[in-house]
Amino acid sequence: MSAVIHTLHVVLAGAWLGGVVFTTAVVSPALKELKWSEPERVTVRSVIGRHYARVGTANLVLLLLFALLDGLFGGSVASLFTECALLAVLFGLVAAHGAYFGRRLVGLAEAEKEAGSAEEARDLAERRQRLQERSLWVSRLTLLVSLAVMVLAVGV
Repeated sequence: MSAVIHTLHVVLAGAWLGGVVFTTAVVSPALKELKWSEPERVTVRSVIGRHYARVGTANLVLLLLFALLDGLFGGSVASLFTECALLAVLFGLVAAHGAYFGRRLVGLAEAEKEAGSAEEARDLAERRQRLQERSLWVSRLTLLVSLAVMVLAVGV
């Protein structure tokens, strides 16, 4: 039974990491190549993010469950605690990315499209770009933490 639990733990960690790599290394660069305005790209990225959040959240919850089971049925207690702490960080990063960055970026993009003047649009675009830079750092941190979770899942 513990071999099945461990295998599912590793598969779930791999699926999570694969999703993060795919969205970071494929979806975001592909959207940049499209001839849409930046506010349009933000809107599309938001739609993709909302759809992915359903799958990603289920994946993270199952990953946490199987990490706990794997740790209880024969894994290292230290690795279990470390992985659970990293998963808590991931839950926080993912929630911040979607709830804070995603919503604010969409709001700024919509306001930018409806700006009353070129100066207002430029100000909103600058604010959106600064927020996008911080969002990119959160994405990179999410990728690094996800990689650490994968390493711990394989080694538990």
